[in-house]
Amino acid sequence: FMKRIAVVDDEPDITNVLKKGLERHGFTVDTFNDPQAALVSFQPMYYDLMIIDIRMPRINGFDLYRQLKKRDTDVKVCFLTAFQIYYEEFRKMFPTIDVKAFIRKPVSISNLVNQINVAIASK
Repeated sequence: FMKRIAVVDDEPDITNVLKKGLERHGFTVDTFNDPQAALVSFQPMYYDLMIIDIRMPRINGFDLYRQLKKRDTDVKVCFLTAFQIYYEEFRKMFPTIDVKAFIRKPVSISNLVNQINVAIASK
């Protein structure tokens, strides 16, 4: 069956490119340019993986992650960021949480597919 991915990024250019690229690799992809919309439509156990940009208006990626975890403790998340520094910040805020990956922008679709497959496969 096809793996379901949600991509949350406030830049439509990025969500469009990722959606097209991932769909070519056999994923089902929903995109959200508003983190609030992603939160409103989120259903526990629906997505195999959520890919969330860290820097977004109103709700940043970390806050969105917190909200999603309240609704589904098993939700798998990869963060998308152009900035390495967030990893350290994240580790301080969530020392016990296992985030599958920090994906560096810009990312090639083949690298992204590899990271997604690793993240989905891990428990």
